[in-house]
Amino acid sequence: MQEKKETRLNRLITWRESHITNRQFTLILSFAVGFLAAVAASLLHLLIKQIQNLLAMGFSVDRFNWLYLIYPVVGIFITSLFVRYVVRDNISHGITRILYAISSKRSQLKAHNCWSSVIASAITIGCGGSVGAEAPIVLTGSAIGSNLGKLFKMDNKTLMLLVGCGAAAAIAGIFKAPIAGLVFTLEVLMIDLTMASLLPILIASVTAACFTYIFSSGGALFDFHVYGTWTLSRVPAYILLGVTGGFISLYFMRAMTACEGVFSKLKERPYAKLILGGLMLSTLIALFPVLYGEGYHSINILLNGTTEADWDKILNNSLFYGHSNLLVLYVALVVLTKVFATSATNGGGGCGGTFAPSLFIGAYGGFLFARLWNMYNIGVYVPEKHFVLLGMAAVMAGVMHAPLTGMFLIAEITGGYQLLLPLMIVSICAYLTIIIFEPHSIYGMRLAREGKLLTHHTDRSILTLMSIDSVIDKSYTHVPEDMELGTLVHAISRSHNTILPVIDQGGKFLGEIDMSKLRHIIFRTELYHHFKVRQLMSQPPCVLSVNDPMEEVMKRFDSTDAGMLPVLETDGTLRGYVSRSHLYSTYRKMVADMSAE
Repeated sequence: MQEKKETRLNRLITWRESHITNRQFTLILSFAVGFLAAVAASLLHLLIKQIQNLLAMGFSVDRFNWLYLIYPVVGIFITSLFVRYVVRDNISHGITRILYAISSKRSQLKAHNCWSSVIASAITIGCGGSVGAEAPIVLTGSAIGSNLGKLFKMDNKTLMLLVGCGAAAAIAGIFKAPIAGLVFTLEVLMIDLTMASLLPILIASVTAACFTYIFSSGGALFDFHVYGTWTLSRVPAYILLGVTGGFISLYFMRAMTACEGVFSKLKERPYAKLILGGLMLSTLIALFPVLYGEGYHSINILLNGTTEADWDKILNNSLFYGHSNLLVLYVALVVLTKVFATSATNGGGGCGGTFAPSLFIGAYGGFLFARLWNMYNIGVYVPEKHFVLLGMAAVMAGVMHAPLTGMFLIAEITGGYQLLLPLMIVSICAYLTIIIFEPHSIYGMRLAREGKLLTHHTDRSILTLMSIDSVIDKSYTHVPEDMELGTLVHAISRSHNTILPVIDQGGKFLGEIDMSKLRHIIFRTELYHHFKVRQLMSQPPCVLSVNDPMEEVMKRFDSTDAGMLPVLETDGTLRGYVSRSHLYSTYRKMVADMSAE
């Protein structure tokens, strides 16, 4: 049966190659990716809603039920069991995984990523985990694109493009924001903007958005109505909010990294992680009920509130209820603690992203900024609801290092296009602030430390995509150190290289024989029994390690002007040789492939 399926698929691929060009087929696949990503996004929303309704069945709407403290822990526990015994693979840090696949895995994502993140995040978020569904669905969309490309045996460049199409479609589908999906892929996943890449990504985004509207009712994610128009006198407040958003983003990233470090120490103790994460999350939800789940409901309260009574609704069911004078303090504490609730959810074994938490913190941060501005009459009056919107854009731009994504996403999910210029101002200011302290986004910082992050810098991107294994020549002739010169001459005559490595019995690299340095004795037969290899070998200008990044390899060749350099394993054994000519020809070919339309 399996052989028949493969035969049919091969016939289909052969027919496609003879009747449809690669570019045309890429457009067809981008449409399919957009549709499937919309299905996945709609399914995830449906699962989350059904789980939430099931758990809250029969609860009173006017008081907080203590089970809300238990549900998130149960959700984390079930998710961790699902990941450990069903998926049997790490599916956390979804967008980071996509970046890693692009840079180090030739854009190949595992087949289970097409569904595993949907189920895991639905359980986590449906039970009240304080994370977002966006990163898991982006991983799902990218995995759909990658596996469709692999199924039809597309080349690596097209695979990378289809991964980008899947990510764009996922954002467009879950937020109903096609422009945001496009710019997210260009800014965060570093897919280069050419006509060859723009059209498929746009098709995937628009397709996903359209089918999401078909599958679900309603318009934008948040119900927002612009109150008045923005004025030039508020520009100083916009700039200061952008800078504040940058610092909030810095706090978010640093605190998240610190918490991940704590949970990583418990990597081999899953139940200890669950207990720590569960206690943190339940305690924080008990103090601040708005931290339960994604938090979009409370964002809508801030976006649509106009009076103190409206904003006081976020105090419901908390210890602060009935103390309107403590609203500012409550909001400030929520901004500070949301990152710990998110870290506890993921660190304890849950599955979710930082997309929604960054929107949440941005909304509360923007409201806090506006309230303090108006309370202390720092400048002209600013509408709190507008600054909730602008704060979301500022923090998202800072956390993701993506000002265009922050700007267009917030405009699309709220319908606040009339505030486009203020959105630009705060997004740019937040981005310019954060890059002073953090050169990479929250998704790229982990890979950047390992030298595996793909960027828009073409030279660095090519070197990141290259691996040292792809340029190593393992067909070398090695000689022992006690070999006589006469026998060495015969070995040289059989070798295709000008350099022969000298290796001991354990395979350790001792040095090398350079033919160019033996010209004065190689033809003097009377010396054949007087010299041995150990007397004739020399050390290479430098050695390479199997773990060296390609940028470092290039620097070694430039600094030594060597023609060939040995590559050693961590234990000192020889892996092979890298030739300067082969290295540069591979580099030039990859540059040409990446630059081709």
